[in-house]
Amino acid sequence: MDNIVIIAVTALGGLGLIAAVILYFIASKFKVYEDPRIDEVEEALPSANCGGCGFPGCRAFAEATVKEAKENKSIEGLNCPVGGNDVMQEVGKILGLEIEQQAPLIAVVRCNGSKTNSPAKINYEGATSCAFAHALYSGEGGCQYGCLGLGDCVDACDFDAIHMNPETGLPVVNDKCTACGACVEACPRDIIELRKRGPKERRIFVSCVNKEKGGPAKKNCAVACIGCGKCEKVCNFDAITITSFLAYIDFEKCTLCRKCVEVCPTDAIWEVNFKPRKPKLPKVDATSTKEVTTGKKVVETAPTENSKQEQNKEGVPKEENKE
Repeated sequence: MDNIVIIAVTALGGLGLIAAVILYFIASKFKVYEDPRIDEVEEALPSANCGGCGFPGCRAFAEATVKEAKENKSIEGLNCPVGGNDVMQEVGKILGLEIEQQAPLIAVVRCNGSKTNSPAKINYEGATSCAFAHALYSGEGGCQYGCLGLGDCVDACDFDAIHMNPETGLPVVNDKCTACGACVEACPRDIIELRKRGPKERRIFVSCVNKEKGGPAKKNCAVACIGCGKCEKVCNFDAITITSFLAYIDFEKCTLCRKCVEVCPTDAIWEVNFKPRKPKLPKVDATSTKEVTTGKKVVETAPTENSKQEQNKEGVPKEENKE
């Protein structure tokens, strides 16, 4: 009996050893090498897994950066918007590369069709989803391009950076925005755009995406862009283009001069975080009046023909006799 047990244990142990050796060689043969820098890059990332980089998660982004650095000695075109320049600089150190600083971005809502500017013509009663409502009708105000105000962008944001304003019915973006692009993807009408934050958080953009002609556009919204072209004409930097009756300001070319804001007849162009404009004083014609000193105060009198002749002869204005 004892011999049978010993033989059985020995046989099973031998089979296990043989199987282990076989598995070891198979694992060695088909082993997939993974660059240890992938783990280091992943540790440096914010672990938001938001997809703002264009990859399904931080791990996939780390793999892509290491692969790109190994093949092309560069990670140009790859960026983590949540981590920003600080995180990308840390990634560059891990990969032994110099990373160029990129201008920070922020989500911008390009619609000003509030309840006041675009009064409701109908009342919508249905699923509280912009994607669902977009497939059914143009909107309560009648603009088929405007914000539906049902908050798909708010639900998509993982950073509490956007909320609905109950007074206007439009989404508002705050400083928590990481430019991950989730709200951009969630909006069925493409009214949210990622633009540069700008120096001192100053930005200028056309707050409208309506591509209808001026008449129908103004009928549905008081501040719609009518494609008049005045902003394009006044811009000296080729930053504004008109396509399909809609103006667009290229933030890469815009110098924030604000000339376009002044000439827009419908107030469709927004300026954000600028100081209030100084009131313009009326111009005074210097040839119509002159100042005469009377001892106590300055009196403005109209120039006479004799005084003009005397000024031409003597080169200076003639003082009136003091009484």
